[in-house]
Amino acid sequence: MLKTVISIVKKVAKQEIMPRYLKVVHHQKSDGSLCTEADIAAQEALLRELSKVYPASVVSEEMSKKQQTDQWVTGEAGLWCLDPIDGTTNFVNGLPYFAVSVALMRNGRSVLGVVYDPVADEMFYAEKGKGAYLNGEKLPIKEYTPTLGDAMANVDLKRLNDKLGTAISTVPPFSSHRNYGACALEWCFTAAGRFDIYLHGGQKPWDYAAGSLILEEAGGYMCGFDQDDFWDEPLWQRSIIAALNPSLGIQWRDWVRQHR
Repeated sequence: MLKTVISIVKKVAKQEIMPRYLKVVHHQKSDGSLCTEADIAAQEALLRELSKVYPASVVSEEMSKKQQTDQWVTGEAGLWCLDPIDGTTNFVNGLPYFAVSVALMRNGRSVLGVVYDPVADEMFYAEKGKGAYLNGEKLPIKEYTPTLGDAMANVDLKRLNDKLGTAISTVPPFSSHRNYGACALEWCFTAAGRFDIYLHGGQKPWDYAAGSLILEEAGGYMCGFDQDDFWDEPLWQRSIIAALNPSLGIQWRDWVRQHR
């Protein structure tokens, strides 16, 4: 199944997404995020092809909230969770940092995850209990573990409360931080060791479904702001404290919670 899903994702990116890159018209959704005809075309193609692989309920970013909720409720035994273009704002503005994200979930947990960056041609993927990979190379690809003070962080400041955001801006415990605006790739870059630590104030299922499994299978650590078990965080707004190295992740968790 994994090989087939990888093939589908690459095909959809090649046929529906990349021909529209830098050319597509967009509109703003009610939540302020962007949507393009590429998002819709990619979603339709993924729904069509994935249903042939494994008939199941589907939760996708471009569905209505009611559709998403209804599909989640009916899909406990098996659910495709996908974002046809993660990082649509980047896609619209010509920034080469976006991805297709697809996960198969059972009982609310991810068992298969695929994240594809079509610009870099980087395919991240994992199956539960079988490790995580980037283009066939087992993750992580970086073995060096820094101290917290030397760490490279990925932090989304706009979803943090004022106290935590101010602390990170004025007295950061890490060396440097970035935020590129595509959640699925942020998880994968952490799993690969490109980022040492990761912080996000709240994600939807399609933001974390594939990437969290890839980080977990790479040996990484993740929890929420309030829960040590990441999966105990609220379904539709999960906060993330994560790291590739578990001991570094615990230090990062403790710092974040102390400054909230």
